[in-house]
Amino acid sequence: MNDWTPSDDRVPVRRRAEGWMFLTEAAHDLRTTGAIAPSGKALARALIEPIRVHPPRPLAVLEAGAGTGAVTRALLPQLPRGSSLDIVEAHPRFADRLRHLVDTHQGLAGRLAQVNVHQTFVEELDTDQRYDVIVSGRPLTNFTPAQVERIMARYLELLHPGGTLTYFAYVGTRKARAVTASRAEARRHAAVDEVMAAYQRNYATGRWTVWANLPPAHVWYLQLPLIPKQQALGGGQR
Repeated sequence: MNDWTPSDDRVPVRRRAEGWMFLTEAAHDLRTTGAIAPSGKALARALIEPIRVHPPRPLAVLEAGAGTGAVTRALLPQLPRGSSLDIVEAHPRFADRLRHLVDTHQGLAGRLAQVNVHQTFVEELDTDQRYDVIVSGRPLTNFTPAQVERIMARYLELLHPGGTLTYFAYVGTRKARAVTASRAEARRHAAVDEVMAAYQRNYATGRWTVWANLPPAHVWYLQLPLIPKQQALGGGQR
C-alpha cells in the first residue's frame, strides 16, 4: 500500500494556512509556538535523516515541538514497521492538528506503528520510555540559558545510549539580534549559543546547513555515547 500524501494542488494551500497559523500564534505566545514559520521540506528531511538511514528495525522515536506537523509528515512514512512515535506539542491548537494528521495518515496501519500525541512540554513529559532518535523542532535560541539547559538535560535523559538527537538553529540570528535587539536580548542569545556549543563539543557527530529553508538553518546531530563519559575516562566505580 502506498503512503498517503496530499495532492499537489492542495500542498501550497496547506502551507500558506500553516504559515499564517504560525505567525498568528507566535504573536500571542512565542514560548509554545517556538518558530515563526513551519519547517520547509529540506529542513524536515535533514532533521529526520538518522531515521531514514537507520538499519531497518523497530525504533522508538520522539518528536518534540512538532508545531503543525511539517516534520511529522516527513517522519511518518520513514518509520520502520513496528516502531513507536511520541509527538510532543504544548500548543493546544497545534496538538489538535497533529492528532488529526495521525488519525488520517493511511500509511500507519500497514506499518503497525504506535503513534501518540502529548500536549505538554518535553521537560514535563511523563514517561519511562527511552528513544533511539529524538527530533527537536524547538528553536532553542528563543529561550533563556537556564531553560535550554533543562530542555537539553531532558533530551539526553530520554535518549538510549547510542541514540541520536537532531535539532536546528537558524543561520545568522545571533548577528541579527546583536544589531537589532536590546543589549539584554543579545546577551541572552549569546549565552544560549555558549550553552549549545558545550553540548556540540561533547556530543556532536555532524552538522548540515539547509540553505533551502526560510530562513536557512543549521541542523545538528548529537549522539549519546554507548559508554558514559566518566567510565570511558576511567572514572567509574570499580
